[in-house]
Amino acid sequence: MMKQRHSLQALQSALSGVLCLLLIFSAPAGHAEDMEIHGSNTIGAKLAPMLVEGFLESRGSDPIRTLGNGKHNETLLVGNRSGTPLRILVAAHGSSTGFKALDAGNADVWASSRSVKPVEVQQMAGRANLGNLQSEHVIAIDGLAVLVHPSNRINQLSTHTLARIFSGEIRNWSEVGGADLPINLYARDDRSGTWDTFKSLVLGKDYPLHASSKRYESNDQLSDDVSADPGGIGFSGLVSVRNSKVLAISDGEAPAMKPSRLTVASEDYPLSRRLFMYTPGDVTTAVAKDFVEFVLGAEGQALVSRSGFISQNLRAVKPNLADSTPTTFKLLTQNFSRLTVNFRFSEGRTKLDNKAQRDLTRVAEFLCRESRKADDLLLIGFADQQTNELRAQMISELRALSVRKALSDLNVHDVHYTGYGHYMPVGMAGGTSGQKRNGRVEVWVRDR
Repeated sequence: MMKQRHSLQALQSALSGVLCLLLIFSAPAGHAEDMEIHGSNTIGAKLAPMLVEGFLESRGSDPIRTLGNGKHNETLLVGNRSGTPLRILVAAHGSSTGFKALDAGNADVWASSRSVKPVEVQQMAGRANLGNLQSEHVIAIDGLAVLVHPSNRINQLSTHTLARIFSGEIRNWSEVGGADLPINLYARDDRSGTWDTFKSLVLGKDYPLHASSKRYESNDQLSDDVSADPGGIGFSGLVSVRNSKVLAISDGEAPAMKPSRLTVASEDYPLSRRLFMYTPGDVTTAVAKDFVEFVLGAEGQALVSRSGFISQNLRAVKPNLADSTPTTFKLLTQNFSRLTVNFRFSEGRTKLDNKAQRDLTRVAEFLCRESRKADDLLLIGFADQQTNELRAQMISELRALSVRKALSDLNVHDVHYTGYGHYMPVGMAGGTSGQKRNGRVEVWVRDR
């Protein structure tokens, strides 16, 4: 009996050891540094290292060392926190690589120049909801700049014409009013969020990228090569324009726009995009949480602006209204400047998206910082194209009213609001894109 009991105990011990080994080998791989940021080259080439350095400095780390680790597009920053060494790695190999690293447990923060895909949300659903406010963090706004050689006489193109050019349907600049020169295509590589954004906003499902396109991991290198090729056209993040010429872009019936602080910050520019950091929900490390809060705050956003991207710190700007702007709108806003933000919606017509949730606080902070009152604000709602004018007016007013109510919850009460129907679109009407881009609320502040 005693032998049987010992045998049973030995068997249980052996099974426990096997189970421990299985758990070890089936768990996500760990990583060597105190925090690792993996993903977008757009973010990781310059912005993320600047943010990490600013974060370490804000926590009293001095000096900070920036080291190479022998791998291309990777940077290791070493500082200290309360006297303890702190090592932070930035690996910038493309947005999709960042998701894979986060999913595998090899990254604390996923830097992405595109929003999370539904399939990625599903893949991590058991561990975190990457689509909610706790995991999805908009850290900056960027505009995809369409680049040509400085000598190119073309000044603007539509998104539809861009699609025909990059798919190879249009092969010579003379077909769009330029010189008689073959068009040479430059594009980011398949792992890039910049490429994902261009594919989504320009090519869509109908236009494949032409096989002759030269592909790049680096925005800067692509821009340098376009600026040396009179027949070249490419796209990059706004911070990587360098010596190339930037074209104005139009979408649908909306007027052509060049990327600027206001048009990109408000996301009115057709090729505006959000830059993200994603964290893995409840298992996000304390260092990563602290870092993301720094990035989203005023100090981090000031660094975003210094890096060449568009920060989310609000400013009042007197816009240059297009000649096509209705007289009634000019009269409505003649004594106002526009804040560098638009409120947009995630579902239906009145549910504010994750960025808008944080922007509410930024508007309240702007009023406090500038010693302004709620009475100085004017919310103007817009709708996508509707079947009749009355319906569009109702939807646009409901959008403005939803922002007014959300501001009231932050003790910013009785803000003036109105709706402007489906007039003054900023993008092509209809579908998901039209509803998201044209369906917006602008924020205006009274001039002093």
